[in-house]
Amino acid sequence: MDQVKIGKFIAACRKKANLTQMQLAEILNITDRAVSKWETGKAMPDSSIMLALCDILNISVNDLLSGEIVSVDNYNKELENNLLEMIKQKEQADKRLLFLEIFIGVVVSVLLFALIFVAAFVQMENGMRVALIIIGITLFAIGMGYAMRIEQTAGYYACSKCGHRYIPTYGRVFLAMHVNRTRYMKCPQCHQWSWQKKVLSKK
Repeated sequence: MDQVKIGKFIAACRKKANLTQMQLAEILNITDRAVSKWETGKAMPDSSIMLALCDILNISVNDLLSGEIVSVDNYNKELENNLLEMIKQKEQADKRLLFLEIFIGVVVSVLLFALIFVAAFVQMENGMRVALIIIGITLFAIGMGYAMRIEQTAGYYACSKCGHRYIPTYGRVFLAMHVNRTRYMKCPQCHQWSWQKKVLSKK
C-alpha cells in the first residue's frame, strides 16, 4: 500500500466533506496531529477507527486502502490486493515483534545475572544485596512477561495434528510447557494435545 497516495486521498476526501483536520480529529476523538500524519503519509489510520473514518468521508475501506475510488469492475481485484498487502505488512510487523521479544529476553537476563553478580561479590550491606536481587528478579519477571505477551500475539501457533493456526490466550501460553517458541497445547480445532510451533502466516 502506498501511504503517501492514501494520505493525499484522505486529505482530498476530507476537504470534499468540508472538514478541517481539527474537525475530523474531534469527530474521531483523536488529535489533529494524527490526521496530519495520515495525510502526509507518515502513518495509517488505526483499524479501530478505519470504518468510522470511511463513513465520515463517504468512502469504502477498499477505497481508503487503494488511495482512490475503486471502480465496480476493479473492486474485487483491488480488494484482494489490499488484503494480501495487509497480510504481508502484518507478517513483517510480527517478525519485528518476535525480534523485540528476543532482545527483551536477553536484556533482562543480562540485568538479572549482573545484579546477582554484584550482590554476591561486591562488598556492601546485606540489605543492599537483598534489594539488588529483588530488583533483578522483578525486572526479569516484568520483562519476560512482556516478552511472552509479544510471543502470544505475534503470528500464530500451528497444531501439528490438524494444521490449524490460531492465537491462544495469554494464560494458555504462560502455562504451557515449551522449547523455545514451540509449546505443548491443546488445539481448539481438533482438541488434541501436541507440540505447536510459532509461525507468522495464517496459512
